[in-house]
Amino acid sequence: MPGTTVTELTIGGMTCASCAARVEKKLNRMDGVTATVNYATEKARVEHAPEVGVDALIATVVKTGYTAEEPAPPEPETPEEEGAADPELAALRRRLVVSAVLAFPVVLLAMVPALQFDNWQWLSLALASPVVLWGGLPFHRAAWTNLRHGAATMDTLVSVGTLAAYGWSLWALFLGDAGMPGMRHGFDLTADRSDGSSAIYLEVAAGVVTFILLGRYLEARAKRKAGAALRALMELGAKDVAVLREGGEVRVPVADLRTGELFVVRPGERIATDGTVTEGSSAVDTSLLTGESLPADVTAGSDVTGGCVNVSGRLVVRAGRVGAETRLARMAKLVEEAQSGKAEAQRLADRISAVFVPAVLLIALATLGFWLGSGAGATAAFTAAVAVLIIACPCALGLATPTALLVGTGRGAQLGILIKGPEVLESTRRVDTVVLDKTGTVTTGRMTLTGVHPAAGTDERELLRLAGALEHSSEHPVARAVAAGAAERLGIPVGELPVPKGFENVPGLGVRGSVDGALVLAGRAALLAAEDVAVPDGVATGAVLVARDGVFCGSLAVADAVKDTSAEAVARLRGLGLRPVLLTGDHRAVAEAVAAEVGIDEVIADVLPEEKAGVVRRLQEEGRTVAMVGDGVNDAAALATADLGLAMGTGTDAAIEASDLTLVRGDLRVAADAIRLSRRTLATIKGNLAWAFGYNVAALPLAAAGLLNPMIAGLTMAFSSVFVVSNSLRLRRFR
Repeated sequence: MPGTTVTELTIGGMTCASCAARVEKKLNRMDGVTATVNYATEKARVEHAPEVGVDALIATVVKTGYTAEEPAPPEPETPEEEGAADPELAALRRRLVVSAVLAFPVVLLAMVPALQFDNWQWLSLALASPVVLWGGLPFHRAAWTNLRHGAATMDTLVSVGTLAAYGWSLWALFLGDAGMPGMRHGFDLTADRSDGSSAIYLEVAAGVVTFILLGRYLEARAKRKAGAALRALMELGAKDVAVLREGGEVRVPVADLRTGELFVVRPGERIATDGTVTEGSSAVDTSLLTGESLPADVTAGSDVTGGCVNVSGRLVVRAGRVGAETRLARMAKLVEEAQSGKAEAQRLADRISAVFVPAVLLIALATLGFWLGSGAGATAAFTAAVAVLIIACPCALGLATPTALLVGTGRGAQLGILIKGPEVLESTRRVDTVVLDKTGTVTTGRMTLTGVHPAAGTDERELLRLAGALEHSSEHPVARAVAAGAAERLGIPVGELPVPKGFENVPGLGVRGSVDGALVLAGRAALLAAEDVAVPDGVATGAVLVARDGVFCGSLAVADAVKDTSAEAVARLRGLGLRPVLLTGDHRAVAEAVAAEVGIDEVIADVLPEEKAGVVRRLQEEGRTVAMVGDGVNDAAALATADLGLAMGTGTDAAIEASDLTLVRGDLRVAADAIRLSRRTLATIKGNLAWAFGYNVAALPLAAAGLLNPMIAGLTMAFSSVFVVSNSLRLRRFR
């Protein structure tokens, strides 16, 4: 929204999706506030009017029964901190282990009558009490907090269910017949119809608390794994840097590095920030940032990205962007924003979760009333009602989308694919046409020497030496391509080419100068014609023609070379059911030659930069759902207009800002990977939601009908959450 401020808050105390829904609802009731609360990341993203202060937002969350604070800026971890366990996870594991050790004999005694000895029930009470009262304390505490705020969440269901089973057991032991020596107790998978005064449910109370603690622990551990990719991305940066100041090297924290300063990167060190190499040459490992396995060669003038590792030589780099403006920081921010969003399907799940818990409490009461009214007895009525409370927890619903998004976007970041938000996933499923910008996307975007054709009587190496020497003195892109290509084919550095004398640039035609005492011309046919140089028939008119002392020596073909991987990428896009279209401002003949090389049938050429968005709109009017892949400023409008915009990360900030997906590598194959990953993530979200909805829809009637023992219900509920998180974690194996 224009004129609004965006604030991120860390929310504490949430235990399920309905907690997140409550916080979100309360924040959205404030004037000028639009909030999204994510249960999996435990964060709220709040857009608010400037007059609404952060303190007011925090106060609203606190009034709702939770804690809120602005996240502290990330600080570099010490080696000790990096290896340390998460204290919350450790506390949860301790509570789970103690509860499991105490609950196991209780469950065993209840399920196997042959193990029951005289007064076994009192041992069960001694073992079950710490599990219910201490092990289940987080549920009871949260339920009490919610009750004070007039709300009910999953903790309410667990707390009411386990305390009811425990309270019934106390009544039966102290006031009923269950405390008599010699009492024996059978175990039934369905609702027990025995006399209520002799029935105890200690195994239900202890078992349910243990199973739900197990579910919480596995869920917390899986959520930590799910966010590992983002944490790894944020920790990629160097911690300190050797800056050149006052003639010497000074090692300072990265935060003290300023734009324009020179810093040294030795072999094995991380590059501190984005910049340009001013001295040295090396290979740089960009794999952690882009997913590209082969190191990239860099030399003076090459741009480098912070977070990448210098593999071989010593480099001196001039700092370009620092802090939050670096490519790494912007990548991490994009991933984090994507993980805090919600897909349309999750919004539906949230609306259901908000009313689900109160509805379940009513269903449990109705179940109790029905069984009592039907004459089945208090025990059967109580068992069925407790089973309803325990099996209906909507944990899986709340975890379905956030965990898949966490893992999917994190895996994307590892592979050099940045997904801007969950709504992007929906777009990838519908797309049927992919428009590819030619220059910089399908082609390298750089002029390259592609062919050498010496005339009769001229040696190829001599032709390359003459043309390379002359063109090296020119700044024209074609001239630079000829000089670089000639030096490469001759096997020498560009600086070792001969230096021409009397060099002259002839605007629009080419260059002339003296090399080794001979007058050399290099350029268009018109330049040679003006000097009366005869050019044989059949020489390509678009080539660079070379003459020495009035005699034609040969021609050099220069073109914007097609990337090695573009043909494979187009084949992969076709394999995803997409129809590729080549879009370019180049002449049709050039465009069709490129299209034929990579396997594209549909070409739209001679398009001005401002007309590209119009082409996308025209395709949309034909009924197509369009994805656009581009990299330049002139692609930004088309990327924004398309149903799905994919920007090559090697391109401009304007293109990246306008896109939905950013491909960090300049490899078109990643576009196919991005669409595959997005579709796989969306399919995982839908599978999770289908399971979560289906589980609750199927389980509630079974519990209400008395066909589930509450302890089995607790185990099933815990399994449901673990299943959803585990299903999401399969995205980590995406290749």
